[in-house]
Amino acid sequence: MKSSRLVSILLLLQTRGRMTAAQLAEELEVSVRTVYRDVDALHAAGVPLYGDAGHAGGYQLLAGYRTRLTGLSAGEAEALFLSGIPGPAAELGLGSALAAAQLKLRAALPAELREQADRMRSRFHLDAPGWYASDDDVRYLTAVADAVWHSRVLEVRYRRWKEPTDVDRRLEPYGLVLKAGRWYVVAGPGPRTYRVDQILEVAVGEGQFEPPEDFDLAAYWQRYQADFLAGLHRGEALVRLSPHAAARLTGPAAHALAETGTAEPDGWTRALLPIESVDHAHREFLAMGAEVEIVAPPELRARIASTVRDLAARYAGA
Repeated sequence: MKSSRLVSILLLLQTRGRMTAAQLAEELEVSVRTVYRDVDALHAAGVPLYGDAGHAGGYQLLAGYRTRLTGLSAGEAEALFLSGIPGPAAELGLGSALAAAQLKLRAALPAELREQADRMRSRFHLDAPGWYASDDDVRYLTAVADAVWHSRVLEVRYRRWKEPTDVDRRLEPYGLVLKAGRWYVVAGPGPRTYRVDQILEVAVGEGQFEPPEDFDLAAYWQRYQADFLAGLHRGEALVRLSPHAAARLTGPAAHALAETGTAEPDGWTRALLPIESVDHAHREFLAMGAEVEIVAPPELRARIASTVRDLAARYAGA
């Protein structure tokens, strides 16, 4: 709605300062022409909003002006209570702060919104970690988070998967990411990604640092995940899948099935699936039992056949 969009423009300019019409349009997911019309409407309403032309131009509010339009809609109030995940907040040392903030927010809401927010909290519970995952040792998470917040250099002893396993690193921590119950710190130089639970020792180094002006944590993490998945699946396997096995595929394998799968007369599906390595695919496909047949590569087919023969011999006398 236009009224909601006008309020959003005011709050964006109030919190971020100068913004161009293109930036406002991208943020609000509208056209630049729509932003121009909205700015004209704000001018007509007496809002002290002005714009400068040129490369460094943009719109901004008159110095000292602040809107008092801070009311929440029902959906916004519900979303705020839904966004509070107590587990990660407690790990960061913010558990009590989160509880206090939610209490203050709840007390400030009108009765109707308070009831809706309470219903949202009682019916939805967010639990980030996956099943069967042991708790990571994140004893240094609070120290890392403090360094992220205050732009302090860290000297760490870090355990990696390849030799030499334990190495010393000087990190400039740009941000923290929680992925599937595991904490990662994104740090320069690089930047590179480190698991917080693999930090063996940590000390605050000398001085502070300034993160690159163009660094965007969310954008970096999106690229990191894409690069990780691209490097993970470096091979392909031609397989035949039963209907049950085909229905169980998820992620990149399910996408590949949809792209390359062809139905065969016996009801099975032939498809070209991504694999990480022959060793990894050997374990994954064995778990599917007789619901899958490996056609290629020959090395993987031979590995599966050899394992099946060994299993048959082992159980033959049972």
